[in-house]
Amino acid sequence: MIFELSNPVTKTLVTHLRDQRRDAIRFRHTIAEIAKQLVYEALKEFPLIEKEITPWQGEGKFSGIDEDNIVVVTVLRAGMPMLDSVMELLPEAHAGFLAMKRDETTHESVLYYDRLPDCKGKNILLVDPMVATGGSIRDAIELLKSREPLKIITLNIIGSPEGLKAVSSAYPEVDIYIAQIDEKLNSDKYIIPGLGDAGDRSYNTLE
Repeated sequence: MIFELSNPVTKTLVTHLRDQRRDAIRFRHTIAEIAKQLVYEALKEFPLIEKEITPWQGEGKFSGIDEDNIVVVTVLRAGMPMLDSVMELLPEAHAGFLAMKRDETTHESVLYYDRLPDCKGKNILLVDPMVATGGSIRDAIELLKSREPLKIITLNIIGSPEGLKAVSSAYPEVDIYIAQIDEKLNSDKYIIPGLGDAGDRSYNTLE
């Protein structure tokens, strides 16, 4: 299912991201803040486990998310600010990395790097700021499914209706949490109104 956040703060932050005057550090910071809001929504009904910790008065057991059974996977490089943000919230989770590049002629994604921990029986949080055609995220989901996870959840900042439909149709069992569904894809397969290239804007690699 697709879950679009309705929080006015989230919508305001997405509007900040669209502003091309926003420098790289503020762009990454805003991406990170939205990522946290997506996590709050995606995990709000997750079961809790008892954890043994050492509070000020001595040993004790307290409730918390089973972070050890969560793998946060990012699609390099645009997803890095999201991954860092989620790992700040869930420091005992595991991180995984995929690198894909879109072929500008075919508009299809090509995987060229795969560094994943053991995913079998675990909950996967797949973080990627943008869902355009949905090709990259579908390829990522297909690869992750081969590792036998318990569940896959995607966290995204913006997406096109076409790309989101393609992902949800191919993988109806995957929950998609997204901050903003944009209007459409243009003829060049870019999201309108979109953000521009999130990876370039995050790391000042614009020409």
